[in-house]
Amino acid sequence: MTRPDAPAWDDAPSGYRRAEIVTTIGHGDEAFRRAAHNVLRWAVKTRSGFAVSTSEPVTPGQRLTVTVTVAGVTVREPVEVVEVARTADRAGFSYRTLPGHPVSGEEAFIVHRAGDDVLLTIRSLTRPAPSGFWRIAFPALLVAQRKARRRYTRALRAD
Repeated sequence: MTRPDAPAWDDAPSGYRRAEIVTTIGHGDEAFRRAAHNVLRWAVKTRSGFAVSTSEPVTPGQRLTVTVTVAGVTVREPVEVVEVARTADRAGFSYRTLPGHPVSGEEAFIVHRAGDDVLLTIRSLTRPAPSGFWRIAFPALLVAQRKARRRYTRALRAD
């Protein structure tokens, strides 16, 4: 749904809150190589304060748990990698939420080039979890999601 392989994202389904953020994270070939390598190894999540239950690179069909602790509360987020993009000018992946995740939806992290600029695009589709506590907490989760996106935009910046 979030199409990490596509330069333009026009076909998002209805019923979700749609967000797309694009930010410059570096310049040149080395910055692209480093960011592409890191995004495909979960660094966008781990450098943003999340723990990921694997040290393996992203692969389609991979199921894992992303964990974050906020105000002393540990939140476990089961996810499944849906799609992985790897080309000369684009690297990224998308994952969908699984039952037990605080929200329902999909998120993509894409490193790509525009001339000499290296960009990070974050795409997300979010709606409340189907039931339980997290459904009620959805408005607070949207605030947390915006904060996480700000961290993501800094996670892969060239040093």
